[in-house]
Amino acid sequence: MTRAADVEIGNPDKALFDDPAVTKRDLAAYYRTVADAMLPHIRGRPLALQRFPDGIGADGFIQKQRPEHAPDWVKGVAVERESGGPITMIVCDDAATLAWLADQAVITVHRWLSRVEDLHRPDRLVFDLDPPGTDFAAVKRAAYDLRALLDDLDLPAYLMTTGSRGLHVVVPIRVEEPFDDVRDVARRIADAAADRHPDRLTTRVRKDQRKGRLFVDILRNAYAQHAVAPYAVRPKPGAPVATPLRWSELDATRSAQRWTVRDLESRLSDGDPWHDMPRHAHSLAKIRDRL
Repeated sequence: MTRAADVEIGNPDKALFDDPAVTKRDLAAYYRTVADAMLPHIRGRPLALQRFPDGIGADGFIQKQRPEHAPDWVKGVAVERESGGPITMIVCDDAATLAWLADQAVITVHRWLSRVEDLHRPDRLVFDLDPPGTDFAAVKRAAYDLRALLDDLDLPAYLMTTGSRGLHVVVPIRVEEPFDDVRDVARRIADAAADRHPDRLTTRVRKDQRKGRLFVDILRNAYAQHAVAPYAVRPKPGAPVATPLRWSELDATRSAQRWTVRDLESRLSDGDPWHDMPRHAHSLAKIRDRL
């Protein structure tokens, strides 16, 4: 078994972020540090990889195909696409693979909501909350609104900053139903939230129909779609991190970019707020009646 410490980082002093400077060596060190907390949330899932070989000041790209030069110990899984035929995507099950991805200038890891054992049935349901402008307070209010509804439905709600502009509210679910059925439940929950708060929430996809209201986005709940992984670095100045939160922390959180590669290690000294998520997975069957 290859150890993360044994993965060689080529051109380690290459700056991927300028302010403050974060090099490939720093990125690899970060992913080695958070591996124990991050791996349970990405293990066994196809990954879409956001790469910036020349740093975030230059154009990056999303890579889904496992590269031919990947070491044998970097796992892959064949997935069917809706068009274009099957491809093999990387699966990250260990810290060594995380370090190797950093060596490839993979800044952000995006995960599927399903696992390799049953790619067509998800075990996560995600609501993506981004502000209509830069009003993070509106995002926090929407998260509380959504949590109140999920509480009424007896569904657990887990919270994460995206490291970009907003928040994700994530519901762990049992691997029972295909994506189309799960997305239908997500849409009905989002519609119910918007009906409760029509002045500030909407499910209208078209921006010109939102009229300044926050969009409760359920579009990631579909086969072959992906969402930013917990503890993934984002290609933004300062190297912010998508960070799981306790609900008690939300009031004091002033920005979706609050946590960065520089201070996330100290935060993990208190443990991962999502460590118990699998134990709280719910069936959606009874939720339809409640809706």
